[in-house]
Order: sequence, then structure tokens, then C-alpha cells
Amino acid sequence: MTRVRRGYTARKRRTKIRLFASTFIGAHSRLTRTTTQQKMRALVSSHRDRGRQKRDFRSLWITRINAVIRENKVFYNYSRLIPNLCKKQLLLNRKILAQISISNKNCLYMISNKIIK
Repeated sequence: MTRVRRGYTARKRRTKIRLFASTFIGAHSRLTRTTTQQKMRALVSSHRDRGRQKRDFRSLWITRINAVIRENKVFYNYSRLIPNLCKKQLLLNRKILAQISISNKNCLYMISNKIIK
């Protein structure tokens, strides 16, 4: 059986990993074994944190909405506002409500008055 020369294939694989890890510090960007380990670790972290980012933003939006509502006593609190929005069929998601509460509080007051009536 003849010997297989793997220079091109192996080099291509290593350069691909090195390009991914080029911004890492120290041996994590230079040594092949540690770069592969760090690449796996980075991909795991990015996958995990995509879900965590969604949770964090949702909690941020809820906090912003609740703060504006409690500040001016427009409606009693967030937990009463959201079900009443659904009952009146005002389909506004939390992201939009948070943007409205920061940029234009009068609009949020109008929405809450529409709910109360």
C-alpha cells in the first residue's frame, strides 16, 4: 500500500482553524492543538450565549416598561398591563413597548388610557 501524502489537506485544515483563532491571545492563536480546543470552546460559548442574549434583552425590555409605568402611575404595574393589552387586542411586543417608553412616554400614556377605557 502506498504512502498518503497529507501535506495539502492537513495544511488547509490548520490554516482554516488558524484564521478563526487569529484574534486569540498567545498560544491560543499559534499552537494547533490549543487553537482547535479554543475554537470548540468559542463555538460552544457563542451557541450558549445566543439564547442567553435573547433572555437578557427580554428582561431589559420588561424592566424598562415597568419602570416607566410605575414612575408615573399610568397603570399599576407591568404584570397588569400586558394581559390587558392582549384583552384589547393591541398587539405590541415588549421590544416596541420599551422603545416607546424611552423615546415617547406620551404615546405609552395614550396606549394605557386606551386600555383603561
